[in-house]
Amino acid sequence: MHTPHRSLVRALVSAACTAALGAGLLAGTGTATAAAPSAPQLTAGSKVVGYFTEWGTYDRKYYVKNIETSGSGAKLTHINYAFGNVTGGKCAMGDSYAATDRAYTAAESVDGVADTWDQPLRGNFNQLLKLKKKHPGLKVLWSFGGWTWSSGFGEAAKNPAAFAQSCYDLVKNSKWAGVFDGIDIDWEYPNACGNTCDTSGREAFKNLMAALRAKFGSSNLVTAAITADATSGGKIDAADYAGAAPYVDWYNPMTYDYFGAWDAKGPTAPHSPLNSYSGIPKANYHSAATIAKLKGLGIPASKLLLGIGFYGRGWTGVTQAAPGGTATGPAAGTYEQGIEDYKVLKTKCPANGTVGGTAYAKCGSDWWSYDTPATIATKMTYKNQQGLGGTFFWELSGDTANGELIKAIN
Repeated sequence: MHTPHRSLVRALVSAACTAALGAGLLAGTGTATAAAPSAPQLTAGSKVVGYFTEWGTYDRKYYVKNIETSGSGAKLTHINYAFGNVTGGKCAMGDSYAATDRAYTAAESVDGVADTWDQPLRGNFNQLLKLKKKHPGLKVLWSFGGWTWSSGFGEAAKNPAAFAQSCYDLVKNSKWAGVFDGIDIDWEYPNACGNTCDTSGREAFKNLMAALRAKFGSSNLVTAAITADATSGGKIDAADYAGAAPYVDWYNPMTYDYFGAWDAKGPTAPHSPLNSYSGIPKANYHSAATIAKLKGLGIPASKLLLGIGFYGRGWTGVTQAAPGGTATGPAAGTYEQGIEDYKVLKTKCPANGTVGGTAYAKCGSDWWSYDTPATIATKMTYKNQQGLGGTFFWELSGDTANGELIKAIN
């Protein structure tokens, strides 16, 4: 699930959407006699895409500067800036103050230079420009939708060309020229249920992506985060993802949030299993099943990235250490019940077991599952074996201050 407001309670949706997939939930300068280096030519498997959340600059105090100080800036190939809104059939700003207006102090700024009151662009967008200056090969995409703002895609699907035009005009606005290298669509979910239920029809997603490609052209990136629900008749089947594949540079299947404390009493299960395991609560609710289904539809492996969560999902009231135990509800989290950043969990509740290719931990009566550097290494082996286009993750602020998880991806 990609959500701008983590206080959303996923349980509200499950009654209305019986087939819901968990929460659904993503460089040098030239000289006078030498040309500046061009962006690196990426081969299959080398993309590393991290989500940066617009709202994370508030209570989390995670700034663009932290991408640099953690070492992540040198390891990322792409950043997905989350989220722009979708409303009235058009792309729209999410939080314009955070994006373009907030004045950064010298201590908060990527390059140590404070914003001035009269400069034409401040906020996250200006900080991203500074980060790109340090890493000329780094690309940034503006992501639209997410869990909270996907309800607007139904209206957008009625006139794909008008939607695409509005997105292009916003993404390529001259006020922030140079920030964005394309667009990412996080529609949760076409012709299926997420925070709301969409009834646009099976062809709507393909038509929307075709219109975006036509407008943005071949010089800009067009990508999409998509469902990981590989069950028969599930969300992958609800939309023509294979038909839309020729129009996207790659897909980000959200191979996390398969299980979580929206099922308040359990059974406990890792939210991002790589493979099936004995006792898994639902068949085909794991990353390998998702990738196999998408490849089976004819989507090239090089257009599929493996999703990693930089956070854990947890329950409380659990007595059993192994997966499959009962619970009394979600474990306490810093920002929302049932979810916590890796950087907190690694100390708060260290992993003491693995199942299905990911880690779990029991501390007191709490039970958590999350990826560690070791389990990410296992997933990277799988990614390479499958010939996937790379890796993406939700989201940057969940990592440690020195970038433990992104280092494991690399």
